[in-house]
Amino acid sequence: MKSHARVVVIGGGVVGVSTAYHLTKKGWSDVVLLERTELTAGSTWHAAGLLPLFNMSYAVGQIHKYSVDLYKRLEAETGQNVSFHVTGNLRLATNKERMDEYLKYCGTANTIGVPYEIITPKQVKELWPLSDTDGLVGALYHPDDGHIAPVDVTNAMAIGARNGGAEINRHTEVLSIEQQKNGEWLVRTNKGDITAEHVVSCTGNYARQTLSMVGLDIPVIPVEHQYIVTDEVPELIERKKAGLPEMAVLRESDASYYLREERQGYILGPYEKGAPACFVDGVPDTFGQDLFPGDLERLMPHVEAAIKRVPTFADAGIKDIVNGPIAYTPDGSPMIGPAWGLKNFWINEGHSFGVTAAGGSGWQLAEWITEGEPGIDMMDVDPRRFGAYATKPYTKIKNEECYEHVFVIHYPDEERGAGRPLKMSPCHDRMAARGAVFGQRYGWERPNWFAPKGVEPKDQWSFRRSTYFEHVGNEVINTRTNAGLIDITSFSKFEVTGPGAEAYLDRLVCRKLPKGIGRINLSHALNKRGGIRSEFTIMRDGPEAFYLVSSGAAERFDHDYLLKHLPDDGSVRLDNVTTAHGVLVLAGPKSRDILRKITDADLSNNGFKWLTGQHITVGLAPCRALRVNFVGDLGWELHHPIEYQNHIYDAIVEAGEEFGLGMCGMRAMDSLRMEKNYRMWGQDLTREYSVFEAGLERFVHLDKGDFIGRDALIRQKEEGVPQSFVCLEVDGITNADPLGNEPLYDTSGNIVGRATAGAYGHWVKKSLAQGYIKAGMEAIGTRLEIEILGTRYPATVIEESVFDPENERLRA
Repeated sequence: MKSHARVVVIGGGVVGVSTAYHLTKKGWSDVVLLERTELTAGSTWHAAGLLPLFNMSYAVGQIHKYSVDLYKRLEAETGQNVSFHVTGNLRLATNKERMDEYLKYCGTANTIGVPYEIITPKQVKELWPLSDTDGLVGALYHPDDGHIAPVDVTNAMAIGARNGGAEINRHTEVLSIEQQKNGEWLVRTNKGDITAEHVVSCTGNYARQTLSMVGLDIPVIPVEHQYIVTDEVPELIERKKAGLPEMAVLRESDASYYLREERQGYILGPYEKGAPACFVDGVPDTFGQDLFPGDLERLMPHVEAAIKRVPTFADAGIKDIVNGPIAYTPDGSPMIGPAWGLKNFWINEGHSFGVTAAGGSGWQLAEWITEGEPGIDMMDVDPRRFGAYATKPYTKIKNEECYEHVFVIHYPDEERGAGRPLKMSPCHDRMAARGAVFGQRYGWERPNWFAPKGVEPKDQWSFRRSTYFEHVGNEVINTRTNAGLIDITSFSKFEVTGPGAEAYLDRLVCRKLPKGIGRINLSHALNKRGGIRSEFTIMRDGPEAFYLVSSGAAERFDHDYLLKHLPDDGSVRLDNVTTAHGVLVLAGPKSRDILRKITDADLSNNGFKWLTGQHITVGLAPCRALRVNFVGDLGWELHHPIEYQNHIYDAIVEAGEEFGLGMCGMRAMDSLRMEKNYRMWGQDLTREYSVFEAGLERFVHLDKGDFIGRDALIRQKEEGVPQSFVCLEVDGITNADPLGNEPLYDTSGNIVGRATAGAYGHWVKKSLAQGYIKAGMEAIGTRLEIEILGTRYPATVIEESVFDPENERLRA
């Protein structure tokens, strides 16, 4: 074994080997992979080898697509047969809501180029003649899908990695990992020590043990997954004799199982209720390339469902029950990217669909390591999307829930219940008493909408306009007419101070920093390609002091960025004050009247100008008031020490009674922000699109001096900005609205872009969307089409800010 490498990859499953393979493909040949036993010995060897392209995430969908495309060409490159059976994949639907899920997915599939067909029960019977199609309303068919031999595809990538210069060491157990003073990593193994510039953890079931070596608590815990392997089935034997092709992988989502052929028999893989998490406290030394005892009783409801759908399964004898550990995360997506708080330590863990995602995760992580940025927006899988709230017991119950929910309908407004409530602002119970129906964001409970008296405070999830549509509309109307109160304590909040604070922040954002004390700027931190990494509201507190606010979901993501860019000379101090401060937003035309009753601050337009902040008192409590908001109306964000929140809340509610103050939830806020065409970080603003493409040129100062991404923006300005951000009015739709990830077409039927967000504008009474299209098509009045739940609707490019385009209300 080498004593030094540029990159050490820990873990020899399909994910680790793919990572090593793709690093060599990027030209980094000095790569060493360490595997404690044999390649594939963890979960790879017992995986069923399925390659589902279906995924509602724009990022994960691209990762899966890349893997499937890669595996088809591996044999030609390496000489290793990967046993890829391109059988296609058939997802059945027994109800309209399931078909809506498939139709919503089809929009994502079109944006990333995944072929599919929506088919009838008759066509299902043609593809799967051994099935009973009673009760079906249709199906989703992926012709390019299928299954593969996990061991073979791992060995093929191992050959490719070795051909690229990588060294693979089996029976090499990592004992400890330490970062040296020079920044390099010292990895101690049972076969000696090796130092490396970068370390990548791809250890599957061992993720918690591996990451604990570097002081991280990672929310990855395996769950037991079982599948049944049957004896040969006469009907399948006869099909083979007749030269008929293998039938598609069958997934009956509404019965929560998959079924495929295996050596003229079947493999049945349910995702059952009650599947337990395992290795919560680590993998025991006694567990090697092993399995758990099968639990047939737990699988019986799915066995019975499979027999009903595929009658020949009834007579298939059970040859084996495979029950092995599969790594999970609380949201079911893997963790791919940099470790928080550590330089040059990378994570590729938590893969519940590891074979499907291995190729794509290795592809993007290798690009991230070698070039400094991934090629696609990876926020859906970024390890920093979780925070300290994702403790071991939380992870256990969420992962069990996630496993059980693999085949549930994934509504866009879905809110899962396990592990909640966890993080609550002090006014939580007060809002609950007013009918709040809560959602969760980064562990925080936030009111999504408010049920009026006589209405059950409960969501009815849907891909279409749901039962809460009317009530959200009333919140919007009242906020625009009178005023609304929003709890958004979940905002991430940071204080940056010290003699080097201004130079430090100036290098990170593309806009000049606010000069006067109390001034506020909306600023963007870019990656080196000019893509939007983070969005900060920055208030200058003093000559050497700044207050930063960013998305609630970005707390660890943004804190890690700010932390890793701190100068070494101690001239800058960074404090994460997220949980120390609450935030209540008071917005609407009567917000000034309400606030005047409970503060002695001068709230006049001259005394408290738009885009400024002041330290004031509200009631008896100290408060930082910022005259900005995401609603697009007159109003203030009231940031306060969290212990004063209920006092401030009560004062506002009492003062607002005579002015018609109402509660306002997240769904109303989304409608309100769409009427102003405000961009949402992580949805409209991502690393995949430059700040110029996002239409935010007014927030860029190329002449202010160097900043991260400046060179890329200059090049893009010279060469031409390839895409434009547009606002759209959708016509002809009455029961649904754009939600994001809908393809946009020109009038000739060519895809020209994608919507990133959408909602119904209850005040302007329009269905609205916004997103990116090819440059040159952004002229006001341009006619396009948008695909919503399988139907194309006319969409027209409109002026930004359909509500209050001159910002008269904001500046009032």
